[in-house]
Amino acid sequence: MRQGNFRSKSTLRRLAAIVVLTMANFAAGCSRPASTRDANVANTGRRPTIVFMTDFGTANDAVAICKAVMIGIAPDARIMDITHQVTPFSIEEASRWLYGVTPYYPPGTVFLVVVDPGVGTSRKAVIVKTKKQQYFVLPDNGIITPVIDRDGFEAAHEITNTSWMLGGVSSTFHGRDIFSPAAAHLAAGWDYTIAGPAVDQLVTLTPKTSSTTDKGIDGDVIGLDNPFGSLVTDIPADEFKKLGYVYGDNVTVLLNRKPVTLPYQHTFMDVPVGEPLLYIDSRGRVGLAVNQGNYSKKFNIEPPATITIPKKPSAFRK
Repeated sequence: MRQGNFRSKSTLRRLAAIVVLTMANFAAGCSRPASTRDANVANTGRRPTIVFMTDFGTANDAVAICKAVMIGIAPDARIMDITHQVTPFSIEEASRWLYGVTPYYPPGTVFLVVVDPGVGTSRKAVIVKTKKQQYFVLPDNGIITPVIDRDGFEAAHEITNTSWMLGGVSSTFHGRDIFSPAAAHLAAGWDYTIAGPAVDQLVTLTPKTSSTTDKGIDGDVIGLDNPFGSLVTDIPADEFKKLGYVYGDNVTVLLNRKPVTLPYQHTFMDVPVGEPLLYIDSRGRVGLAVNQGNYSKKFNIEPPATITIPKKPSAFRK
């Protein structure tokens, strides 16, 4: 009888020790992720958002695969697309579209950009955080430069921690193997500082900018506003307005050194259907369009192209 009591007490002690050890391990397990979580992403009170842009196009499965990778890691993430029709390998075009989109998203948003002509080379895969508290997962090739110039640079880390990648990284599909899982881990609340070492100096992009002289403005056609085929230039509205033109004026510009005369108007319907106009687009740049038509196709103009707008002759100034 005494031996049975002894065995019962010993068994109870062992059970109690197991319970205490289990509770300690559970508490430790719960505390560990907190050290790897980034409060700016995890504690916004909203579903995490990943905003995705590539030059992959939609004729293959690349975009769908990248989204599947992200959902597998961060099932609660909301994935939104900028476009997957960036002109292949065009870092400048990608940077321009990224610059235009980011102001409309809140702090904590994760931007994933894969326009990566240097995939598989020594170029870095990075996570960049701006002073607006937004995150950018992308190749270190200059895409982020205009955004940083406007919003400020807080920090950047190279993605070298294999826990942030898929296993068996390929040499040609880092969108799937590195960038998508890294973006998903960020959306899941992981702390970007553990992705890899800090990067103090990023590759910078020098975008084309117009130049203003006492004779006028020399600029470039930097893109098309597709599917409408309107010409996008690098001439800011503020610089154009210094030339003295007012709505209704006919403006003679040089496109690829060839003179073209068209009216300066407020919007497309200010000219007859099928007629061209010069206007200020929604991004605050000089544009050339055809009302309900395609300027690029009608006049056979595609970027890159040069554009020169002279100062309005003083005899016509009011």
